[in-house]
Amino acid sequence: MIKISDIIEYDQKNLKDSYNEALKNKDFKEFVSKLKISDDILMKYTSTLEECSNEYHNCLNCSNLSECKNKMLGYVYLPKMANKIMQFHYKPCKYKLNQDKKYNYLKNVKYYNLPKNYMEASWDKVDKRLASRKETILWLNNFINNPTGKGLYLTGNFGCGKTYLIVATFNELAKQNIKSAIIFWPEFLRDLKSSFDSDYDEKFEYVKNVPLLLIDDLGAETVSSWSRDEILCSILQNRMDNDLPTFITSNLSIDNLEQHLAQTKDGVELVKAKRIIERIKYLTIEKEMISKNMRNNKEG
Repeated sequence: MIKISDIIEYDQKNLKDSYNEALKNKDFKEFVSKLKISDDILMKYTSTLEECSNEYHNCLNCSNLSECKNKMLGYVYLPKMANKIMQFHYKPCKYKLNQDKKYNYLKNVKYYNLPKNYMEASWDKVDKRLASRKETILWLNNFINNPTGKGLYLTGNFGCGKTYLIVATFNELAKQNIKSAIIFWPEFLRDLKSSFDSDYDEKFEYVKNVPLLLIDDLGAETVSSWSRDEILCSILQNRMDNDLPTFITSNLSIDNLEQHLAQTKDGVELVKAKRIIERIKYLTIEKEMISKNMRNNKEG
């Protein structure tokens, strides 16, 4: 008959043998020696401690976040004692902490359907040498210093950097803890329509009330009565009523936008389009920026 004490003794021997085998690895031995925990406890967690040791030594030989070899990018798996029980947790490395600190401001900006590269749009990277952009850059720089009043309706040729300049402005203001939302208008409408049964109200109310809003590429959408009268008009009206700075980019001038907004499948609706334009003119100052295509630069 097998005794329970024999089974326990056998298990203890296996644990000890596995632990002693692991100690033959100098990196593992160095790692567990730093823990200041008795071998009787450590040998119960040999395989997990080997994983921790590997991750710890990966970190010792790592010079930046892109080189991280650990399972979770920017984190190292480590043991700790809590109430005499060994526990394991993920701890961020110094490179991850520096990155989080550097981009902490991004929590103040919501990007709806905008390419991820714009998240790193920076005022420091803006090319300020082009004469055709100086007036717009000066206006935006003044807004950064005093983020109140009217926003900007920025029109211009494709790729001249309209979106980048305003996103960089919002990112700069996010460092002052000013919250903003940036919505790529054609895709935002599709996304909003598909979210009727989920977070439709949450998205809609947020863009209506966020302190700063950029409606990007207005005029590139297919106009419908719903998108124009129920969505765009409601957003603009609420922001007008509450004096919330609003920015718009478009390849169309305001006059051309009026013609675009008038065209729906129901026919030409000039009066409804004019209602939108009146609100845009109340909320924004129109500027045109003609420049070389910046898409191949860091901007674009």
